[in-house]
Amino acid sequence: MKFLNCIDVSASGLTAQRLRMDTIANNMANAETTRKADGTGPYKRQVVVFQAREAQYPKSVFRGMLEKQYAVSGGGVEVKAIKELDETDVPFRVLYEPGNPDADEDGYVKYPNVNVVEEMINMISSTKAYEANAKVIEASKNMALRALDIGS
Repeated sequence: MKFLNCIDVSASGLTAQRLRMDTIANNMANAETTRKADGTGPYKRQVVVFQAREAQYPKSVFRGMLEKQYAVSGGGVEVKAIKELDETDVPFRVLYEPGNPDADEDGYVKYPNVNVVEEMINMISSTKAYEANAKVIEASKNMALRALDIGS
C-alpha cells in the first residue's frame, strides 16, 4: 500500500517541523536572557539539523530486485541534532549597561545571539512546511477513499 508510505513520509515531516517550531519559540522566549540557569553566560541560539531518513521496506526476497529496479529513497526526514550556536557561529549582542548585575568589569552585558526577525521568518517557513505536509496527508487519504469508491 504505497499511499501509507506517503503518509508516513509526511508524518515524519510534521514531527520534524513541530520540533523546529518549538526550538524557534524557545529561542524567541530567551532572546533577552543574559544568564542561563547554571550561571554560564547568555542563552545560545539553537537550530534543528535535519537529515534524510532511509526508506523502510519489509524484508523479503523481492527487496533486492525492487532496490535495483527503482530508485529507493524517500523515507522522510528525521532530526539529526539540535545544535547550539556559540560566539564563533553568530556573535552575541553586546550592550553597555554598567548597572546590570550581568555586566563584565567594563560594564558590558552580553545578550543572546538571537535575532527575533530572523526567528519569525524561520517560524513562518516552518509553519508553511508543516501545513504542506498536513495537506499531503489529507490528499493521500482522499485518494485512498476514492480508490475504494471505484471498486464499489
